[in-house]
Amino acid sequence: MIDKLLIANRGEIALRILRACRELGIRTVAVHSDVDRELKHVLLADESVCIGPARASESYLHIPAIISAAEVTDTVAIHPGYGFLSENADFAERVESSGFIFVGPRPETIRLMGDKVSAIATMKEAGVPCVPGSDGPLDDDKKRTLALARAIGYPVIIKASGGGGGRGMRVVHAEATLLNAIALTGAEAAAAFGNDMVYMEKYLENPRHIEFQLLADQYGNAIHLGERDCSMQRRHQKVVEEAPAPEITEKQRQELGARCVEACRQIGYRGAGTFEFLYENGRFFFIEMNTRVQVEHPVTEMVTGVDIVKEQILIAAGEQLRYRQEDIRWRGHAVECRINAEDPERFLPSPGRITEFHAPGGPGIRMETHIYSGYTVPPYYDSMIGKLIAHGEDRHAAIARMCNALRETVIEGIKTNIPLQRQIMKDAAFQAGGSNIHYLEKKLGL
Repeated sequence: MIDKLLIANRGEIALRILRACRELGIRTVAVHSDVDRELKHVLLADESVCIGPARASESYLHIPAIISAAEVTDTVAIHPGYGFLSENADFAERVESSGFIFVGPRPETIRLMGDKVSAIATMKEAGVPCVPGSDGPLDDDKKRTLALARAIGYPVIIKASGGGGGRGMRVVHAEATLLNAIALTGAEAAAAFGNDMVYMEKYLENPRHIEFQLLADQYGNAIHLGERDCSMQRRHQKVVEEAPAPEITEKQRQELGARCVEACRQIGYRGAGTFEFLYENGRFFFIEMNTRVQVEHPVTEMVTGVDIVKEQILIAAGEQLRYRQEDIRWRGHAVECRINAEDPERFLPSPGRITEFHAPGGPGIRMETHIYSGYTVPPYYDSMIGKLIAHGEDRHAAIARMCNALRETVIEGIKTNIPLQRQIMKDAAFQAGGSNIHYLEKKLGL
């Protein structure tokens, strides 16, 4: 059993992990940069270790410093959260080779699913529907590449095999610009990810973004917790998420969920994972798998009652999955708004000291945040400072509760995107449900 766990992250997800550990009776170690000494989870943890200066490459991304912190504190396990090193196979391998438990999949699984080309090939073998594409990396054969694009049909999208988070992608609408787009994307991928491999897919013009949450243990047991809709996006970054997804039927949920479960079994998956799909004209197309806990996991927790972070830890400790598929029931609807420290009109980061903070309350409201009055938001990291979740008996009730919660939330001293979130909640197309991934950008004129 894990009796001490190191949290290799910061912000709200670090606090979320700490709370799960407290419920499980696990002692915690918080690692932090020198500007993060006043983070809430650092103040609450049983022990804390400064691992470097503000720059992430010298602290939260510095593997030797994290391993050293685990060694000096006699830690048993390391939880990476999301972002930073959470999907870094080398980090997971280093954690395990150093004698610690990595709260996540095996390193080889992270490598397999982190490479988009190998991930797509693996999903096709498992019977998971994928976007029509090159079925592998593009090579130097220009005639073959041009023929592939004609067979797929324009527009196509060129993607970096090692990309993610909306980076390393370029849409091509005509043959005249294809080869140049491939060269540019490859060069950018090499610089950003250390891997110039690219592949080609059909570009779906008006899809929704639907993802399935999975849990699996090392004994071959796996379940799905249903789907989430993450289509409200700006520059490939999610802004609002909800569960279950509007207009997805129970039959669709069970059929695709079962395929994802089978894929987990085939690759020997362990822990929490998410299968991401584009959904258009009643069809699902696999795009990638995230081998970690997602930012938006609370909406699934609210509708299923399953604590995903606790399950991650228990699975990592060697326990069998505590649920069977027939145990999972979906109750009501949940919506999540990401709260960012940013200008709601220009979308520029807005770091600084929070002079006043008041969290909303009421039935069905959950606020996941690390901020407090007097806390200073540093300029060095992602601008997300919290997540506001509302649950109701149906989608209409969840949105109504979210509107109330956004009105109640007070964050003074910095700018936030709360005005934008209020605007989205009142938008007629959002309230109707089923908007595509381009809707918000078009609405904002981006």
